[in-house]
Amino acid sequence: MERRQRGVSAGLLLLLYQISQVGLQNIPSVTLGVLVLNIFLFLNPLRPLTEVCLSVNEAVHKKNWQRLLLAPFHHADDWHLYYNMISMLWKGIMLERKLKSMWFAYIIAVFSVLIGVVYMVLEILLVIILDDPSYEMNCGVGFSGVLFALKVLNNHYNPGRVSNVFGFPISSKYACWVELVAIHLISPG
Repeated sequence: MERRQRGVSAGLLLLLYQISQVGLQNIPSVTLGVLVLNIFLFLNPLRPLTEVCLSVNEAVHKKNWQRLLLAPFHHADDWHLYYNMISMLWKGIMLERKLKSMWFAYIIAVFSVLIGVVYMVLEILLVIILDDPSYEMNCGVGFSGVLFALKVLNNHYNPGRVSNVFGFPISSKYACWVELVAIHLISPG
């Protein structure tokens, strides 16, 4: 995992601009807290990315379980932070207002850990199915898995909507899966 630059950068400035356009008073408390936590940890990481990223090797074999808690809230670079937090901003506004803050905070906490567990189970399955132990070494950071889970939840609470994915209208029921494949094709890893 490459080392990222700390400090103010284009992605971070654009994120702060977008937040200011929405207005702090219009962002529900838990959503705002998640944004602040992610920005703070981007500017002041607890440890280098190689020490917080989540992998089967580090979490399971070396029993470094704290990575389940740290990996979702650290980001590889300013654009990774920007895209994740813009997505969090919109999903958070919609879902937190619908579910109320306490329930939304609980969901964020559960998803943050559960996504890491699912990630490791999938990596273990890849090791077994493909007979390739290198999958145990894949190390990931970021909030993307939580955002994907929030998108599925948002689609559940708002059925029948149509999303625009790369200019194509797609039922929101399937849009999250199309976006997942598109993101993987555009930015593998």
